Amino acid sequence: IDPYARQVTNSIGNGVIYDPNAFDWGSDKFHIAHGNELVLYEMHIGTFYVNGKGGPGTFDSAIEKMPYLQELGVNAIEVMPVAEFPGDFSWGYNPSHPFAVESIYGGPDGFKRFVKAAHEHGLAVIIDVVYNHFGPTDVDLWQFDGWSENEGGGIYFFNDHRARTPWGDTRPDYGRGEVRQYIRDNVMMYLEEYHVDGLRWDATIHIKNIEGNEGNPANDIPEGWSLMQWINNEVREHFPNAILIAEHLPNNEYITKDTGAGGGGFTAQWDAQFVHPVRGAIIGSEDKFRDLNDVAGAIENRYDLDRYRRVIYTESHDEVANGRARVPEEIWPDNVESWFSRKRSTLGSALVLTAPGIPMLFQGQELLEDRWFHDKDPLEWQRVEQQGGILQLYRDLLTLRRNLSEVTRGLTGQGLHIFRVDHEAKLLAFHRWAEQGPGDSVVVVANMANQTLENFVIGFPRAGLWKTRFNSDASVYSDDFSDTPSFDVEAKEGDTDGLPCYGEISIGSYTVLIFSQDE
Repeated sequence: IDPYARQVTNSIGNGVIYDPNAFDWGSDKFHIAHGNELVLYEMHIGTFYVNGKGGPGTFDSAIEKMPYLQELGVNAIEVMPVAEFPGDFSWGYNPSHPFAVESIYGGPDGFKRFVKAAHEHGLAVIIDVVYNHFGPTDVDLWQFDGWSENEGGGIYFFNDHRARTPWGDTRPDYGRGEVRQYIRDNVMMYLEEYHVDGLRWDATIHIKNIEGNEGNPANDIPEGWSLMQWINNEVREHFPNAILIAEHLPNNEYITKDTGAGGGGFTAQWDAQFVHPVRGAIIGSEDKFRDLNDVAGAIENRYDLDRYRRVIYTESHDEVANGRARVPEEIWPDNVESWFSRKRSTLGSALVLTAPGIPMLFQGQELLEDRWFHDKDPLEWQRVEQQGGILQLYRDLLTLRRNLSEVTRGLTGQGLHIFRVDHEAKLLAFHRWAEQGPGDSVVVVANMANQTLENFVIGFPRAGLWKTRFNSDASVYSDDFSDTPSFDVEAKEGDTDGLPCYGEISIGSYTVLIFSQDE
């Protein structure tokens, strides 16, 4: 099959002659939001919505839920890989034909319909791509012209120890001009032909290093690093607004530095320094072991000077599989409906949506999806009715995170000051701002223990009335939430917690409060 084939009958079938310019895009001229205003929703097409049919979901079935995502309040979909893979069920990280869109999902026209519909609903599309390996099965590039060494893959692959990856010995040879051009053309295809708004590169550490180990530079692949720099420069030249995300674990600040400074040129990177401390703090069963310093460090972490160089989350496809489960499931196995699971999972999500960074939800997180992620286990959409209160909690948080009510601009700003880390009370409080002042400054308070705190004094950055914009303990979100009254606070002058003013709050167990002032 033509390595550039846009459509195939299946991974071991035939190529299909396809006109990439025939699709009617209409007036599609979408502009993705700035990084500080983005909220991502990671989606797996095969399980997102199957519409009562057998087999995996499709692009067209996912389109049916675009109004739901719009109402939820996210503004970008990060789609797990859709390149043609073997069989009908997969996460997508085993691409057989990188230029062909998975036939079972609806092929190239299906994906174009998906992107067009997303844009019509105000949703950007970021596509997940895999260049650290191909396949490892049904790969037509393998020994493409018959030549190979050491039983390797031939001209498109490394044929020595550099071929090894955790997913098979199929790492492309990043030093060959034709391979570099092939990967570059694949990136540009998604941007030019499919109108995607950005890309998320899978496991870039395995493009940079043979062993995927930042601590062993002897195993670095210089050609892999220069490949990413070259392609990202090309994208910046032709698509300056595209967002380029790297999954580079462990993290490296240079992956998001400009290429002129020796960096990889990515916009942002998935932040392991956020997810692991925060997940650990909310999953642990005993309050006394919750390390607020770890949580504070996760909130403060940044790469370069821009706080939006990172993607932060408590759930992703990797974090809810591979021996791990959804956060509510981890908190209380087989009992995601428990009070503890609901309170602490939403506490974690509230931190994601108030900390600086590009926040991301994994599909179904807002519905308390249980168990773990599997490519044959579709989302349970009856949870929209069953978990209506929790869903509303997420909608309210997203409204504040995106400043849609114009009273929480600070949640899109660079400013951060964690002014209270109270180990005894297990309380954390921080100030977010863009320019400071009414309508901008936001105070976030998180109670990470199973105790109600009443008439509790904390600092505030300004005197005057601070209105409660969000209280995750409100009974509107669940009948068994305590509904601990969180009154508006009249802050008075007086140095407290390193801030010029103070006020009294009451906060329920495992609760997050958000305050701001009217303009």
